[in-house]
Amino acid sequence: MRRFTVTAVTDAFLESGAAIADLRTERLILRAWTAAEAAVVTEGGRLAGWAEDFPDEGDKVIAPLIAAQPEWMGPFGHRLIVERESGLAVGSLGLFWPPADGAVELGYGVAPSRRGRGYAPEAVAALTAHGFTAPEVNAVFANVEPSNPASVRVLEKVGFTLVGPGVEDGTVRYDAQLSNF
Repeated sequence: MRRFTVTAVTDAFLESGAAIADLRTERLILRAWTAAEAAVVTEGGRLAGWAEDFPDEGDKVIAPLIAAQPEWMGPFGHRLIVERESGLAVGSLGLFWPPADGAVELGYGVAPSRRGRGYAPEAVAALTAHGFTAPEVNAVFANVEPSNPASVRVLEKVGFTLVGPGVEDGTVRYDAQLSNF
């Protein structure tokens, strides 16, 4: 499994003015969404610096929710997946903050043009490890449709384990073990 390091701060800031640190992996930068970026996607737009097929359908669903949930833009919230080599946003992922009873759900997606390159497991591993650094988190989980084998493989590759039915019909839940991160 690839490891990550937290590096310099970005231009994403909390309402208090505090900067949110990027998470960096070997090939990716996980950068916090800004309110302006969420608004552009919500309005059906695109920005320069995004892959030609980003945002994807999942991003279009999550963007208005990010704008409505300020804590989702915090240090443990939602992030853009930026390809270091090109500097383009190629996906997004996030923790659905705040945790409930110590558990926080993870969601992720990579633009079709960048799938199959291992970006999803690399990003999921980094954000999961980062989530476990929050004192109020003792579990990170994801709900996935078994009919989406690529998403199941991402979770299994990173070290999540199947624990049973998910919260929505037709989904199963995978949990991360702190010892894997």
